[in-house]
Amino acid sequence: MNLIHGGDVYSVQKEQGKVPLDFSANINPLGMPPGAIKAVLDSLEECVHYPDPLCRALRDAVSAYEGVSAEQVVCGNGAADLIFRIAAAAKPRTALLPAPTFAEYEQALLTAGCNCRFYPLEETNDFAFTEDFLRELTPEIDILFLCNPNNPTGRTIEQDLLLQIAERCKNLSIRLVVDECFNDFLNEPEKHTMKPHLNRYPNMLLLKAFTKIYAMPGLRCGYALCSDPHFIDVLYAVGQPWSVSVPAQRAGIAALTDEAYLRETRQCIREERTWLARHLEQLGAKVYPTEANYILFRMENAESIRKRLANKGVLVRGCGNYRGLNDHYLRIAVRGRKENEQLIAALKNSLEG
Repeated sequence: MNLIHGGDVYSVQKEQGKVPLDFSANINPLGMPPGAIKAVLDSLEECVHYPDPLCRALRDAVSAYEGVSAEQVVCGNGAADLIFRIAAAAKPRTALLPAPTFAEYEQALLTAGCNCRFYPLEETNDFAFTEDFLRELTPEIDILFLCNPNNPTGRTIEQDLLLQIAERCKNLSIRLVVDECFNDFLNEPEKHTMKPHLNRYPNMLLLKAFTKIYAMPGLRCGYALCSDPHFIDVLYAVGQPWSVSVPAQRAGIAALTDEAYLRETRQCIREERTWLARHLEQLGAKVYPTEANYILFRMENAESIRKRLANKGVLVRGCGNYRGLNDHYLRIAVRGRKENEQLIAALKNSLEG
């Protein structure tokens, strides 16, 4: 089976007998918040019961954190679960996706029998969205997925343009899905979210997850925000009834109260992203502008470098299976200084070898 994502530490662990240094998955380098870890441990005795299928306490916590009504929150088994639910609930015939972007959108849409069209983001423009994108929004498009900041490029869409996109989608009855899973890593996340416009655009869904920002990929917990009560009902109908485990719900509730953790995260990412980009450029890489907790860069023989790093127990994300990219591109997560120094040293060694 071919895996389309990073974070496959298990294959390397099986082959090499050790846990690799993983830069292929964009996880918060601070690790899970201490309060979330404690909440998981404290919840274990509750696992003799089914989890709350409506995630009522978690939805209340998300409501307070996001400043939206709890009725506008749908929780799921990570953002990926909700992406597949949205595709199943919307039953779109034709979708528009930028390229490159997160591969899960296309995969979910194909399972729903949807035809996907692609809008190429230009390398010459550092993969930024421009107003030309508005012309791609035509009446035959049923659904649009946008990742903001985009994965793997790390670029945000200018807010004025994003509002124009939302308005055009509303006028053309296009369901707009804005994936904000990396929003909390941004220096000023409130300037990039579409959350204040949720009630204005009932055709819009916002995706968030605890996976990346709270370093909980193994717990699987995410949520969608939507102001359309009918579509929310359909999202529940197409999902499994107990999609979010008791430990995941408890961890999510605890994590949302830790504001100091988020401040420390943003400071770490801001400093280490700059440090990594500078050292990558010193090694001859073409580094693309990024605002997120990962960096896309281009190097000659990138795929052979990726393999050499993997043999040394260091995982980076090869981008050959992203539409719009090829084997010359790599993506790395921004981690702590000690790990970043290990990566740069291993990369330098691979180039010299």
